Amino acid sequence: MHRGKGMKFVGDSRVKSDGRKVNVPKDYSEYPGKTEAFWPNFLLREWMVGAVFLMGFLCLTLAHPAPLEAIADPLEAYIPLPDWYFLFLYQLLKYEFASGSFNTLGTVVIPGIAFGALMLAPWLDTSKERRPHKRPIATALMLLGVASVIFLTWESVDQHDWETAAQQGQLVIAEDVDFDTEAEGYEIYTNNESCINCHGDQMTGGAGAPNLLETEKSAEEVMDVIVNGQGAMPGDLFEGTDEELEILAEFIANHGQDSEE
Repeated sequence: MHRGKGMKFVGDSRVKSDGRKVNVPKDYSEYPGKTEAFWPNFLLREWMVGAVFLMGFLCLTLAHPAPLEAIADPLEAYIPLPDWYFLFLYQLLKYEFASGSFNTLGTVVIPGIAFGALMLAPWLDTSKERRPHKRPIATALMLLGVASVIFLTWESVDQHDWETAAQQGQLVIAEDVDFDTEAEGYEIYTNNESCINCHGDQMTGGAGAPNLLETEKSAEEVMDVIVNGQGAMPGDLFEGTDEELEILAEFIANHGQDSEE
């Protein structure tokens, strides 16, 4: 008689057992290469791939930061253009059935149905077959979605006015700007946020604010504008003494130079 042969384990009858094995994954050894446990095999691999792409994206943002563009000017027309991955939605809103009075259809209904179907795909298509030609409905819908995105993206790129867009939003740096950054007037100017926020650190203006280096006003006229305002510029924005106000006005009237010059 072999050792252990014929031996049976007798459990304690007072402990109930339903026969289930807790936290033990199913045995998929009979189906090699066709399926696997969702946790942790499949999910761990997805996380690793996602982490690689995330690190690549972060490195790209560090290597190529967002460019600094010009101050927004409401007086100039601006042609908007979203990032490339939103171009298909941008193009969709140009069509009559998805814009104007049908704007809700183009911004909410159509994208909502498309992305909602994508999220519900695992529940809408429960076929165990993995070959695309064996799943004609799911394959056809996916190909339709991919073709629509590619077509709308291409149409958006093809119809966009790139020549005009290339000229907008550019940060214009005046090469011939000549003013004394060591002057007391410039120090007073930079200490007043209301001045530098509208006219910039180069004093060249923007967003409707005039170029202070090209002013034809006298020091008295400049002081009057600072105190009382003019046009869209409100008054009483200067933070400083009367003496500093006079120095600043002289600095601006002399096109960015001290009054002694």
